Amino acid sequence: AASRLPPRAPFVCPPSAQRPPPSAYEPQDLLAPARRMRHHISMPIEDAPALLIVDVQNDFCPGGALAVREGDQVVPVLRRLAARFAALGLPVYASRDWHPPESTHFAANGGEWPVHCVQGTEGARLREDLSLPRSTMIVTKGQRVHDQGYSAIVGEVAGRGSLLEDLHARGVDHLYVGGLATDYCVRHTVLDALQQGFAVTVLTDAIRPVDVSPGDGTRALEEMRAAGATLAPASTVFDGEE
Repeated sequence: AASRLPPRAPFVCPPSAQRPPPSAYEPQDLLAPARRMRHHISMPIEDAPALLIVDVQNDFCPGGALAVREGDQVVPVLRRLAARFAALGLPVYASRDWHPPESTHFAANGGEWPVHCVQGTEGARLREDLSLPRSTMIVTKGQRVHDQGYSAIVGEVAGRGSLLEDLHARGVDHLYVGGLATDYCVRHTVLDALQQGFAVTVLTDAIRPVDVSPGDGTRALEEMRAAGATLAPASTVFDGEE
């Protein structure tokens, strides 16, 4: 079957989110203490990493309004990773779709998807069994009527601007990405992050596809790899610890 992977609109970087020169943030490097703690981690010590959990919400898991098959199986992997990142003082982000009822993303309003992740509903809640660390920063996207909300990179962190701005402010240069769904929000987020100059590792055991057309998930992985992403299981992040 032909792929239904959505076309990607050109990324527009807000002027305030342009990456500053290294000298602008290195003296206030918020990740320096974490770097000193990471002698036992498989990731390169010069990296300034963060974990980004994409849209692990009730509506995208079995029983939800737009369920991804086996979507709940990413939860244990991401829960362990989030705990390890937080314990090392490394940033953890969790994005969420947060659509208004009148969103044009929905078929009822001229879009292509069933109603899902409506602001303030149980379906829009992040999975409780993620047991996210208290330090987790929530990235909200799709909250405006005409906002499709595919990419977390342009989502908003309360009080800190866009995710892109917050990553720059913290000096992050490598994103480890897992969540739902491989062929939609994970794909858009990863491709936007690569376009903005970040190294990206896609956690292959912490993602699942929608596969609206059979094979969309595989095609999305190949597109991300071709764009420069590393594809690796979560077990490679922390010296094989899972």
